[in-house]
Amino acid sequence: MFNRNRSLQQMAAIVSISLVAGCSLLGEESSDDAGPIVVGTTSAPSTLDPAAAWDGSWELFRNIYQTLLSYPNGATSPQPDAAKSCTFTDATSRTYKCELREGLTFSNGDPLDAKAVKYSIDRIRAINAATGPNGLLGSLESVETKGSLQVLFRLKEADATFPFVLATPGMSLVDPDDYPAKGLRKEDGIVGSGPYRLQSYDEGKQSVLVRNDNYKGLAERKNDAVTIRYFQDSGEMVKALRGHDIDITYQGLAADDIVALDTKSAVNEGLQLIEGTGSNINYLVFNPKDPWSDKLAVRRAVAQVVDRAAIAHEVYKDTVEPLYSMVPSGLTGHTTSYFDSFGEPSKAKAREILTKAGINETVPLTLWYTTDRYGSDTALEFKEIKRQLDTSGLFSVTLKSRPWNTYVVGYQKGEYPVFGRGWAPDFPDPDNFVAPFVGDQNALGTPYPAKEITQVLLPRSRQESDRANVVQDFEEAQQVLVEDARLLPLWQGKQYLASSEDVSGGERSLDPSTIMMMWELTRKTSW
Repeated sequence: MFNRNRSLQQMAAIVSISLVAGCSLLGEESSDDAGPIVVGTTSAPSTLDPAAAWDGSWELFRNIYQTLLSYPNGATSPQPDAAKSCTFTDATSRTYKCELREGLTFSNGDPLDAKAVKYSIDRIRAINAATGPNGLLGSLESVETKGSLQVLFRLKEADATFPFVLATPGMSLVDPDDYPAKGLRKEDGIVGSGPYRLQSYDEGKQSVLVRNDNYKGLAERKNDAVTIRYFQDSGEMVKALRGHDIDITYQGLAADDIVALDTKSAVNEGLQLIEGTGSNINYLVFNPKDPWSDKLAVRRAVAQVVDRAAIAHEVYKDTVEPLYSMVPSGLTGHTTSYFDSFGEPSKAKAREILTKAGINETVPLTLWYTTDRYGSDTALEFKEIKRQLDTSGLFSVTLKSRPWNTYVVGYQKGEYPVFGRGWAPDFPDPDNFVAPFVGDQNALGTPYPAKEITQVLLPRSRQESDRANVVQDFEEAQQVLVEDARLLPLWQGKQYLASSEDVSGGERSLDPSTIMMMWELTRKTSW
């Protein structure tokens, strides 16, 4: 949906491997001897149309659609994929040119040429779906074609992050003959040009992926087919793993299940747990349409009460880390601005904040969360937040929840006073942990002008091609976010994959935005 000084190797690379069953990772590999590799996840797509998705649907898109640029294994900067080459043509970073590979086609045989690229990007902007990725294209002025293979992107202003934007699955290329220019596709299925074809799709249950023989790009497929099964909760998914109904888990392992899988026992025989660095974050959003959430004192008092360390330890069993800024640890520009401003949780300080604002009554707040997007621990997390706020004596919290598909619609309509969101990076840059949440049109459905950020800090930082030089801009941006307290960071996650010991590639399979590249998975045939 965004990852990213982990600059680089740490972000995409898995940094440690814990073998539950104590076997070697070495072995001969086989692509398809035992049928498709089956991946389990609690993250089902909300849509199959790229123009409508700025969310976890990208996890499927990365494997079926293609983008101009992508990330080869181990890379943290985008490289040409559907493109043969891409570069800025001027010193001001305002014109970006891509030359396509020759002979590209979609899975149905239709040509993928410069016109199709222009069509795909223009379509995102024309549809401008509330849940779509158009917010990533704020710096784009126009798209031009020269011949059948060359595409020029004219930018309104310098934007050194634009190549990262083009590498996101939000910029997936679609067939003009199969996707309407001004409306979302209503037909079932997907017509893409990625490493796999979507052979069948059962909403909320499974996606069946098979090799796309028309594919030309970066991916070196180590298997011929992958089936992705969608689960409602972690426990159900782990049961399927132990029962050999799936080969590997991707998103959604609950803390208790991670701890259990990391224990040597008979029930874990033949399984391995892979742990890696993560940059996904979890946070609360305050909606100014709500009369209580609109009060700065209320937001700051909540920030003063919430105990992140307790959430990380009690709910997530230390499988996540407390987070004190929207830019996660390990990334250029990370700070601890919330801790610097608020210090340790304090009911007394929170009461003082409210009293100074003339608020002496108990503040009623309704907190919303999604039941099936960020894992089974989400409900426990929100119960813990409610407990903390209620026991302060300053708040009276009501919890409400919805499944992701309807949850998205609700927050885009501004229905929730306070709601929980998670964010996995679209690309490895601090820009992606600030820009998506501010401006009149953002990923949260709650306009947040933040003019110092949108009109000064972001434009200035985007002129800098050396991203190590943007630290000060993002430190200032994070301080603005703290002072407004519209967004309250809670924790930063780690990456955990659990798999059968006869499946390899899990440690190579996550790109810099922690999306699984299914083509890296393979079976071992001998030990």
